Amino acid sequence: MKRYLFSAMVLMFAATVMAQDEAQDKVEANLSADVVNQYIWRGQDLGHVSIQPSLELGYKGLSLAAWGNVGLSDPNDTKEIDLTASYTIGGFSIGVTDYWTDEGEDRYFLYDAHRTNHLFEAFAGYDFGVASVNWYTNFAGCDGVGKSGDRAYSSYLEVAAPFQLGGLDWTANVGVVPYATTTYDTEGFAVVAAGLRASKEIPITEHFKLPLFAEIATNPHDQKAYFVFGMTIKAF
Repeated sequence: MKRYLFSAMVLMFAATVMAQDEAQDKVEANLSADVVNQYIWRGQDLGHVSIQPSLELGYKGLSLAAWGNVGLSDPNDTKEIDLTASYTIGGFSIGVTDYWTDEGEDRYFLYDAHRTNHLFEAFAGYDFGVASVNWYTNFAGCDGVGKSGDRAYSSYLEVAAPFQLGGLDWTANVGVVPYATTTYDTEGFAVVAAGLRASKEIPITEHFKLPLFAEIATNPHDQKAYFVFGMTIKAF
């Protein structure tokens, strides 16, 4: 019985790989931009009205993506560029992100350990269908510090569950920081994000739909709450 079960698992894994290879047998590219009334990330308020462009290339599970943020209503808002390399197979994904902002030292190609504005983060996760679980850990760059004053290797765990209700696509999410770090201003384990997001594509013409989304985002640790609204412009 165990042998048959193992054989079935191997066949299922092989089928998943084959399906993924067939689905991405050529390079896929995506270009889009979100316009939001405020920039909220992992329970933190990072800016006002913003435009957030993104560009992604994908091939057989491998993805290279660039994402940015520029404030529209406040020229003093932080500008950001994030570069991500990731690999997905079945429900499992793993990758690395290079975050950069122009706060303080604004030279992009400065990588000095004690002066750089780059922050490097590794992540891994699994999408079970009914919910996804993702773990993120900073491993280099301008990470925060812990109670000892040493690099905190700041980490973040997020659980998200998608569902449909009333003609909208919904996602409920919770994010926690497991230990003290100045990156998230926590003194230990803390729930720093909890939110509910709804989205829907609005038909504009026969060939064009405008995705709209709204989210109630909270930070229980800081006792903050935000209402985020935005739209996505896609290049088809």
